[in-house]
Amino acid sequence: MSQQLAVGIDIGGTNTKFGIVDRRGNILCDGRMLTNKHEDVNAFLDELHGHLSLLITQVGGMENIRGIGVGAPNGNFYTGNIEYAPNLRWKGVIELAKLLEAKFGVPAILTNDANAAALGEFMYGAARSMRDFIVITLGTGVGSGIVANGQLIYGHDGFAGELGHCIVIPGGRLHTGTGARGSLEAYASATGVTNTALEFLASRPDTKSILRDLKKEDINSKTIYEAAMKGDPLAMEVYEFTGKILGEALANFVMFSSPEAIVLFGGLTKAGDLIMKPVREHMEKNLLPIFQNKVKLVFSELQESDAAILGASALAWEMKD
Repeated sequence: MSQQLAVGIDIGGTNTKFGIVDRRGNILCDGRMLTNKHEDVNAFLDELHGHLSLLITQVGGMENIRGIGVGAPNGNFYTGNIEYAPNLRWKGVIELAKLLEAKFGVPAILTNDANAAALGEFMYGAARSMRDFIVITLGTGVGSGIVANGQLIYGHDGFAGELGHCIVIPGGRLHTGTGARGSLEAYASATGVTNTALEFLASRPDTKSILRDLKKEDINSKTIYEAAMKGDPLAMEVYEFTGKILGEALANFVMFSSPEAIVLFGGLTKAGDLIMKPVREHMEKNLLPIFQNKVKLVFSELQESDAAILGASALAWEMKD
């Protein structure tokens, strides 16, 4: 079994998930802890080491661990650093890979969370046989990872593929985290869907909606989805609008890298055809004929609770012996 296992760590703004994975993508054991509990990264690593040490003992000790892969916001594959992540308490540049290597005594490798998801799909998920695809994560934000010619695209500085921050409506809605106006993330994320619903409720007073019976703070992507499933006209219009913007953006992405498929992942995909019908319609409508009806839109095949760990662990198999 020597060195046939990898540790996968997914660091989110609120929670950190971790697990030990074999080469076939089986998660042998896993756990989670709060990320935002620790203001100092060293205190975070101390707690993480305590949790992971127990799991590593369960699988026979460190001699069976090939390495550690980490997906994190603003994780730079080239440097191993988390650089100026807006949603983490640790500010500035954090030399995370180096700190992990010192803590555990095995190689550590880092990338951003969406690139980790793309690697997970590449090795274990919907894109197993593909050399050209894009993964779009539709959650609190909009993340993306681009694989072209069988390689993950990092760019010259390690930060390529930030499709969620592409401007889709110039001068449009303010993205409070970046200060940009009209980015895809401002519209096609769970936060964006909520903001669209609130805007529609204010600007369309004659449109009936069960969302009007809720307090403003209780309107979120979950309650909007539940309303849409009951046939609520305003909630369904929110999905139509969101799908249109996302579809138009995907058309641009298709014409950039000509992928075989776009793999969609995250909470918004649970809306199914409510969002996918307008996405597909507006993507195809905005493609040049040479690109039309060629690109598959598919959902991730990975379990949402496992995907982050699998994607991060996939990094460890990429390391040279």
